[in-house]
Amino acid sequence: MTMNYSPPTNVAIRAARQAGSRALELFYRRHELEVHNKEHGEWVSNADTAVEKEILYHLKRGYPQYGIVAEESGRQGMGTERYWIVDPIDGTDNFIHGIPHFALSIALAEGDLLLAGVVFNPVSNEMFVGERGRGAFLNDRRIRTGQNRLLSKALLATGFPAKYKEDHLTAYMDSFRILCAACHGIRRQGSAALDLCFTADGRYDGFWEQGLSSWDVAAGALILQEAGGFVTDFAGEIDFLRSGNVVAANAAIHSRLLEKIQSSALCQPASA
Repeated sequence: MTMNYSPPTNVAIRAARQAGSRALELFYRRHELEVHNKEHGEWVSNADTAVEKEILYHLKRGYPQYGIVAEESGRQGMGTERYWIVDPIDGTDNFIHGIPHFALSIALAEGDLLLAGVVFNPVSNEMFVGERGRGAFLNDRRIRTGQNRLLSKALLATGFPAKYKEDHLTAYMDSFRILCAACHGIRRQGSAALDLCFTADGRYDGFWEQGLSSWDVAAGALILQEAGGFVTDFAGEIDFLRSGNVVAANAAIHSRLLEKIQSSALCQPASA
């Protein structure tokens, strides 16, 4: 089945596919890459910059009037309401270590409203797409979140805050301890964009992580919402793009997952 996506979404899909081919080529030549520490323990390689350049070429060619917020090159042309949010390789650690679990993430926003999201893993050839009000799809097949209603049977995903200070790690580990006892299982695969998409497709029942950037979650969050899921910050509000704190799940699990996280040290006031 061929989906009738909007013109901007088609441009994002084309950008993801073209840049995905470049990412795959570099992935299989990863031993030739230049890798260095960007900040806070985050790795970056010349593959990130090359893939981002390819993505931005197609986005600017299709919609030169739109602004851009990109992980490697920052903000560009932000005098307009509509703008792209781009992560060229979400899961760089996996990429440089030869683990085939990473994705290109492209979202379109208007002000604070997410309009479309595209997340592409070129290794598995899985293209997740969501458009506001029109649903979520995997390779043109409509997807929905899982229907599990019990946290005790839930398979969750998370990300470890390795780049944060010890007190942040301690607070996170308290949430991990609480949820490890409350759910069926927890996975940490190293790509927030794919964690959100896997939740949208019912592979996971929920996902939580702290301190993410907007480009890590924008596309995946919209895809999950369009698949029937909920995405909030730790306060249960929709400010997750600014706070970087994300709780995402199917409709039945979200409130239970949020309740457990709010009972942990992640949501307790810092001691004086």
